[in-house]
Amino acid sequence: MEPLSLSDRAAAEFAPQTTYLDTSTGGLLPARTVAAVKTAAEEFASGRRDVGDPFDAVAAARASFARIVGVDAARVAVGSAVAVHVGLIAASLPAGAEVLVPEGDFSSLVNPLAIRGDLKLRYVPLDALAESVRPGTSLVAFSATQSADGRIADLRAIRAAAAAHGARTLVDATQAAGWLPFDAGDYDYSVTGGYKYLLCPRGTSFLTVTAQAQETLTPLHAGWLSGEDPWGSTYGPVAELAHNARRFDEPPASIPYLGAQHSLALMEEIGTEAVHAHTTALAARLRAGIADLGHTPVPGEGPIVAAPSLAGRHGSLEAADIVTSVRAGNLRVSFHVHNSTADVDRVLDVLGGRA
Repeated sequence: MEPLSLSDRAAAEFAPQTTYLDTSTGGLLPARTVAAVKTAAEEFASGRRDVGDPFDAVAAARASFARIVGVDAARVAVGSAVAVHVGLIAASLPAGAEVLVPEGDFSSLVNPLAIRGDLKLRYVPLDALAESVRPGTSLVAFSATQSADGRIADLRAIRAAAAAHGARTLVDATQAAGWLPFDAGDYDYSVTGGYKYLLCPRGTSFLTVTAQAQETLTPLHAGWLSGEDPWGSTYGPVAELAHNARRFDEPPASIPYLGAQHSLALMEEIGTEAVHAHTTALAARLRAGIADLGHTPVPGEGPIVAAPSLAGRHGSLEAADIVTSVRAGNLRVSFHVHNSTADVDRVLDVLGGRA
C-alpha cells in the first residue's frame, strides 16, 4: 500500500468549517485527538478507566516531543504553559543577572523574567540580538519565531555569541516546533507550548534542559509524580526525585495529554520537513500576492505572513469566513498542513476586492 500523502493525511484528520488561517493563535485538533479527548471525558464521567493510563499518555507525549525536537526524553519536562516553565528558569537566576531579550517578544517568555524585579532585562531589536550579547550577560531569552510577525531569529549567530560570552540560552519554540527543523539540544533551555504548530490541546507544554543546566534549577513544582519512583512517593516529602528532567514537571492535566499523544504522533508521521515545505510554500505564495496588490508584507521565510498595511482588512476576511488575526498592528496569516493554495487565493481575492 502506498503511504498516505500529506494532503491525504490532512483530509483524514481535518475538516474545518472555515478557511482557517490562524495556527499561530491555536492549531486545529486532529480528528484522532478529538476522539481521544471525547472518549476520555466520557469515561471519566462514567467512572470507567478504559481510555488508557494518563501517565502512559504523558510518557508517550514526552517521548514523541523529544524526537520531534531532537533530544533524549530524559531532558524533557512537561507542564501546562510556557510561562510556568520560564518562571522556573527565572527563579534560578541570581539577583542582578543580566537577561538579554528582543524588543516586543511574547509576554509569556518576557514577563516571568521581568516580574522578578531584581534582574537586569536589556531589550534590543531582534536582528541585533547576537551582536548585543556581552561579557556579563547571564541569559539570552528569545523566541525562535516571533509571534507578532513571523520573523525568524538568527539561531546560529545567537548560539555562537552566547557561547563566546558564557551566557546561557533560553529559546521559546512555541511558534516554531513542528514546522521549523529545530534541535532543542543546542540550547540550555527551550520552552514550547503544544497547542499551536504541534496541534495539541491547550494545557500541554514542554521544557527541555541540558544535563548541565539541570543542575541550575530547583524543582519548585515537584509533587509525587516527580519522584524517581512516583508510586512510592505519594505521602510525605519525596525521598528521591527523578534523576532526569522529569523532576521539573509541573503535574500534568490528564485529558490534554491523553489527546496530545495522538497529535504528536501525527506530527511525527508527517515529519517536520514535510510540514516546513508545505507551509512555507503557501506563505511565499501569499507574500507574493500581497506585494502584487501593492502592499508590503514583513519579510520572512516561515509559515507566518504579516502585513501592517492590511490590518484594517481583518473584518473583510472575517466576513468571508476566513479566520486570521491581528497582532502588533499586523494582519497575521499562518498556515499548517490542512491549508492549500486555494486558501491562499481566497485570501487574495478578498483583499483584492474580487470576492
